Amino acid sequence: MDKIRYGIIGCGSMGREHIENIRALGSGPVTAVADPTMSSREAAAALLGGDARLFADHRELLASGLCDAVVIASPNFTHVQVMRDALATDLHILVEKPLVTRIDDGLDLVRLEEQRRARGSRAICWVAQEYRYMPPVAEMIRLAHAGGVGRIHQVAIREHREPFYPKVGHWNRFSANTGGTLVEKCCHYFNLMELILGEPALRVFASGGQRVNHLDERVDGRVPDILDSAYVIVEYASGARACLDLCMFAENSLDNEHVVVVGDEGKLESLLPSGILRHGRREDWGRRETWGQPSGTGRGVAVRQVRDTNIKYLGQHFGASYVEHERFARAVREGLAPEIPLVEGLRAVAVGLAAHQSIDEGRVVALREVLPVAA
Repeated sequence: MDKIRYGIIGCGSMGREHIENIRALGSGPVTAVADPTMSSREAAAALLGGDARLFADHRELLASGLCDAVVIASPNFTHVQVMRDALATDLHILVEKPLVTRIDDGLDLVRLEEQRRARGSRAICWVAQEYRYMPPVAEMIRLAHAGGVGRIHQVAIREHREPFYPKVGHWNRFSANTGGTLVEKCCHYFNLMELILGEPALRVFASGGQRVNHLDERVDGRVPDILDSAYVIVEYASGARACLDLCMFAENSLDNEHVVVVGDEGKLESLLPSGILRHGRREDWGRRETWGQPSGTGRGVAVRQVRDTNIKYLGQHFGASYVEHERFARAVREGLAPEIPLVEGLRAVAVGLAAHQSIDEGRVVALREVLPVAA
């Protein structure tokens, strides 16, 4: 397949971001878009210059015969029904995070995809988790998996950022629509933790709340209920641990995303948007009688800026969506397996839901309580 014909389902800010990436990549035309909101359809049409069919109903797009692959970027709570309809076709699917807002819905989609494969379909289904493709993060992962810090024991991720942006109808102001902030915003990070450590989460403990943002807003008379700050600790069967520090009223941060990987032989740090990567190895780490160099000196720490000059569109995610589309297109053309299958996207959702349950109940939550072991 030389050129892939794309359909975009959901033409809000993220749907239009996908259009920009597809156009920059040049992997094929966007031939159809679908969105029930006219203003969103018109905004997408303006980007495409009138070269795509517009649909109000995603089912009409799926049945149109105009597409080889679809990108699902509709509101979180709509993913499950759009996915059910898409999995009844032989179209390739790239579905935005979070995959679903409820575990039962995710398990249903996994079952439907298995049935699709069983009937002979070779179409792939890929969950968009682009943080792993951000250039300094991708280089950090490469170094960590190559033994650059020895055995990995800790992963720490901090995001200090601005509040949630307004969406059509303010759907993202309520946890029932998003799955909760730790699903909507943070499933990226829980997926990244799993990728770095190479194992699924075992249990979660979290503390968080709605402290500052949206408290004075009213949507149809209701006060938004999405939390704006949290700490989440995730434990793994190997004994490794990961933690998330989220604050969404800290827009005056210089580097708002900071990822740290620490092993018994060294440490890696990735910072965005500066694109800085730091890599230090412990001196004399194997000698019990010494700690090696004192901390805080910076001695032996390599510091560099990581950029990928092959990325033609940086967009909202430092070029990560461009790289993900590049890999998705290659998988479609070459019949490769998706790098982020549905079960992986579902595990990321499960960690976020477990974190919310932990906050609500004030206790450690085992992942098996949220997601069956078989998944």
